[in-house]
Amino acid sequence: MTIGWHFDNTYAKLPDTFKETIDPIPVKEPDLVILNKKLAKNLDLDFSKTDKKEISKILSGNILPAGSNGISQAYAGHQFGHFTMLGDGRAVLMGEHLSKKNERNDIQFKGSGKTSFSRGGDGRAVLGPMLREYIISEAMHALKIPTTRSLSVVKTGETVNREKPEQGAILTRIASSHIRVGTFQYIAAKQNIEELKLLMNFTIDRHFSEIKSSNNKALDLLNILMEKQCNLVINWMRVGFIHGVMNTDNMTVSGQTIDYGPCAFMDYYDAKTVFSSIDKFGRYSFSNQPKITKWNLARFAECLIPLIDENEDSAIKKASEVIDNFEKIYEEKWLNMMRDKLGLFGEDKEDKKLINDLLNWMELNKIDYTNTFCYLMNIKTPEINCYKSNEFMHWTDRWKKRLNVKEISSSKYLDLMRISNPIVIPRNHKVEEALIAANENNLKLLKNLLTVLENPYTDQKNILDYQCPLPITEKKFQTFCGT
Repeated sequence: MTIGWHFDNTYAKLPDTFKETIDPIPVKEPDLVILNKKLAKNLDLDFSKTDKKEISKILSGNILPAGSNGISQAYAGHQFGHFTMLGDGRAVLMGEHLSKKNERNDIQFKGSGKTSFSRGGDGRAVLGPMLREYIISEAMHALKIPTTRSLSVVKTGETVNREKPEQGAILTRIASSHIRVGTFQYIAAKQNIEELKLLMNFTIDRHFSEIKSSNNKALDLLNILMEKQCNLVINWMRVGFIHGVMNTDNMTVSGQTIDYGPCAFMDYYDAKTVFSSIDKFGRYSFSNQPKITKWNLARFAECLIPLIDENEDSAIKKASEVIDNFEKIYEEKWLNMMRDKLGLFGEDKEDKKLINDLLNWMELNKIDYTNTFCYLMNIKTPEINCYKSNEFMHWTDRWKKRLNVKEISSSKYLDLMRISNPIVIPRNHKVEEALIAANENNLKLLKNLLTVLENPYTDQKNILDYQCPLPITEKKFQTFCGT
């Protein structure tokens, strides 16, 4: 049996401070639910000559992948603003797989059992949240947003107790790395400058080799991370994605979206939208995501202070100058992103007002975010009368006038809009329908949903059902982290 694993486990060679060496805890009766064959092919992994039973054992940890070296990573995090020493409490990083193109990816089993970081938890995951992460992470990839990926979900044959007894499951997560802002926070809290420097150099070697010879690697790393995180959250805002748990342990230095617990996509536009059941005060609401990104970056900057400059005051000044630029950089990127969504070329002093007037109209009238831009692209959407209102028609006239200022052909501005605006997103109720059916061993809805989400920018046949938001009710949709 040759699957094609090619492990080169550099993180496992770091000092013990960084991790615990551990294998997944074997499960009772592993049963493969879904395998991402396209992703497997991209990773140069071949499961075609391996039967389902064997794949189930491999992707549950009952049979360890050849060349793997299991570890649970240590990290800290500000969770809803409160600092906590954490770590992988229910995940084992099996190793770093190299593709034939020498692309390096972490292979992690999520839900693989207790570790020394479990903090009283059972170390397990349940089927619904793992399938949810599979759906959303693969949808994000199709939306062209940097993200961790999902290779498989395997049922464990064991019961996991949450609010009620549920089916246990293990997700195989693929990431360019699992180094987080929280990883730096953990090492910084230990106050070992040499280990902090080691982590910085390891991170640069892994992700940012272009600054290896920099005169101030720490400051350059801060600048790079700010750029990456700014770009990431801009993409979230572009498609109406709400992460739900933007703790510092859920911010990767690679710039990939990670941890799809209580996340969801916004239907009706409301800047204050929150889905997470644990976010009682809207800390991680849609409109707060840029602010929290800056806050998290400031926590990263604090970790780097000893490496930026030997003089602490000078280091703080240099780091602050970087962080203080965030609003300016974000504002410019956001405006350009919204211009793209509206097909606007160049810049106009009235662009910001034009954009905000549309968003305010959507919020006031409870209009679907995604479908509004589809309507402007002449894509068939559910019929609503608000698009025929005088207010919206007046706004449309202003928008068309702005389009004509640059004398851009309709085909050109529509092309720009088509690559910026998804036609379908993972509608929360469609995701829930698929998960409920999957819990009853019916995978048809799940597979249909995944097929539609593979091409979110394409006007596909028979997708109107996937475009429709649920009617607004007093009972708001909520998401849960699954732990």
